[in-house]
Amino acid sequence: MNPTGITVAGLRKRYGAALALDGMSFSVRPGVVTGFVGPNGAGKSTTMRVILGLDAVEAGTALIGGKPYHALRRPLTHVGSLLDAAALHPGRSGRDHLLWLAHAQGLAARRVDQVIEQVGLAPVARRKGGAYSLGMRQRLGIAAALLGDPPVLMLDEPFNGMDPDGIMWMRGFLRALAAEGRAVLVSSHLMGEMQDVADHLVVAGRGRAVADAAVADLIAAVSTGRVTLRTRAAPQAMQALVHAGASVAASGRDTVTVSGLSADRIVALLGAKAVPFSEISAHRATLEDVYLELTREAVEFRAATSTGEPR
Repeated sequence: MNPTGITVAGLRKRYGAALALDGMSFSVRPGVVTGFVGPNGAGKSTTMRVILGLDAVEAGTALIGGKPYHALRRPLTHVGSLLDAAALHPGRSGRDHLLWLAHAQGLAARRVDQVIEQVGLAPVARRKGGAYSLGMRQRLGIAAALLGDPPVLMLDEPFNGMDPDGIMWMRGFLRALAAEGRAVLVSSHLMGEMQDVADHLVVAGRGRAVADAAVADLIAAVSTGRVTLRTRAAPQAMQALVHAGASVAASGRDTVTVSGLSADRIVALLGAKAVPFSEISAHRATLEDVYLELTREAVEFRAATSTGEPR
């Protein structure tokens, strides 16, 4: 059991005939940014709602600091969350919104001003929420999550609506929160941002965790065994490599992707056949490559190909 993080074990839930969660299990450790990703309908939002006590389950447990949410006294001091940046009264100022939340949790007004400054909203704190952009509402939601100075944070799609400066701020901010020893769970569809921010990744698919590992390990596993070759003699190179037992595919006019042979072995083979090449490099997968590989069988809706056939 994780005394200061999140522990999800065997969650099972149905919405009518639809199975939303089918044994979802993972943990979020202190000092780590854990990315939570998956296709639409994979169970991410439902899992986060269960953790926060907003949805009940048929089986399994979701614990924060070793306790279910309903057992937490002054819950904002245990876990802060951002699930919906639009949950803001349009006629209330950002500062008044936070004051209302702070009062409900017995928190001092000075804490409101501290978190407003922390998320960079001081210049617009007294502006009505209805005039806030989506990026400003995201910052306000994060300020609300921080009110109780909790050891656990859960943020759903925090990069949405952020301009480039806001995205850069968010990256550093999330890393800083984890560096303070907090357990940080971040759900996002933006794999590039997850690769830059997350230390650990939980990939959801059809109501369960299909992967739960360090980001570096997942990328290394998908990268293994693929080599990119640049050559103006692609047909000759492909023929020589296939004859040696490799799997090859043309990925560009002068680029070939090779599987089944090491870079050193490819260099030796092409040298022996006098096939010229300009570059050879081990393939470095991206987090998007990892995501597509892991969720290939878990995508609920898929667009048709150009031939009109489902993929």
